[in-house]
Amino acid sequence: MSLISDSSLIFARQMRLSLRSPAWPIIGLFQPALYLAFLGPLLVSVAGAGVDGLPAGAAWRFFVPGLLIQLGLFGPLFAGLSIIADLRSGVFERMRVTPVSRFALLAGRVMRDTVVLLVQTVVLLTVAYAFGLRAPLVGLLLMFLFVAAIAVGLSALSHGLGLLVRSEESFTPLLNVAAIPLLLLSGILLPMTLAPQWLDVISRLTPFRYIVDGMRTALYGDYTGSVVVTGAAVAVVTAVVCLVLGARLFSRRHA
Repeated sequence: MSLISDSSLIFARQMRLSLRSPAWPIIGLFQPALYLAFLGPLLVSVAGAGVDGLPAGAAWRFFVPGLLIQLGLFGPLFAGLSIIADLRSGVFERMRVTPVSRFALLAGRVMRDTVVLLVQTVVLLTVAYAFGLRAPLVGLLLMFLFVAAIAVGLSALSHGLGLLVRSEESFTPLLNVAAIPLLLLSGILLPMTLAPQWLDVISRLTPFRYIVDGMRTALYGDYTGSVVVTGAAVAVVTAVVCLVLGARLFSRRHA
């Protein structure tokens, strides 16, 4: 009960800070929104041409999950910047001497980042609906679960790395080096089945390919097929591994 209470206190504080300065979540939505507005209509035309792996009439169902992966990689994955700022200002050190548990200091931040990403998802889906996205309700609900798993894992890892690196100048380039290849190899714009064999093989070694394929298949209306099950399993395993790693980095820096 103490852990839940402590985590809730940290979450409430972090949410207040986010509401006072909502610029970062809004900026995070800007690039996916541009992709949606400027590339989405082109993808509809490409799908209509009968491209293999891109279902005609379902271009938005294909495109939107990739944009949510983009939101996750450039949202929760960079959340550690906030803890670096707290370290520099001394806020985090003052919180450490309180009776709040160390894990609650991490959990509250992860909860905030998850809520922010889910709100961004709602906004992006609303805009996508205006452009023409139509999907079954069950598929949309499953996609929210995928998004939540992504947010939990990447946020925890990011905060752990933030405590380890302690410098925005090093932290941001480090994550960009990892995030951009993961984003491109996930196939957010075009199906990886169109890629040459060597690129297809590399993409299969990354978790987000399976996650985005699972989200897309759920939006197509297939909820129990192997693609969705595999994507869900990869999302959960990725979230757990990142959470454990982030928690260990967090505790080691402040044991």
